[in-house]
Amino acid sequence: MKHWIVAIACCLSPVLMAAQALAYDDAEHQITQVMTRQFEKPEAALTVLPVSVEGDYAVAGWLQGTRGGRALLKRDKNHWAIAVCGGSGLTQASVLQSIGMQGDAAARLAAAVVAAEGKLGADKRKLFDGFEGMVKVNAAQGHAGHSEHAPK
Repeated sequence: MKHWIVAIACCLSPVLMAAQALAYDDAEHQITQVMTRQFEKPEAALTVLPVSVEGDYAVAGWLQGTRGGRALLKRDKNHWAIAVCGGSGLTQASVLQSIGMQGDAAARLAAAVVAAEGKLGADKRKLFDGFEGMVKVNAAQGHAGHSEHAPK
């Protein structure tokens, strides 16, 4: 009997891992779509990368022309919405906690963001960090195309 349990567990493990990967890919796709719909303009394409997800929160880097930053998104009933746009603060667990995340989850998300961005070039990270301040985003209105908060 014990061998059957081990055999079943071994077979299900790759299936569960694949399901988790698909769920992450789906979240990344949804987040990219939300951000693109809200901020992309015909004359200014928006690139969203990387996306780091922890539970119902995510941090996504964005680039638009010569500007960049990060967005904190929150999932509610399987729909993602941008809560805040910011710069380097969105890589810090203490800032994520101040926005509403629980301590352990904030620490995991901050570490995931730093690790994912570490795979990108320093030039992209500099653009993400160049966003000045922190701007609360109304999902229906967004904010002024990032322009007033972008580095000068």
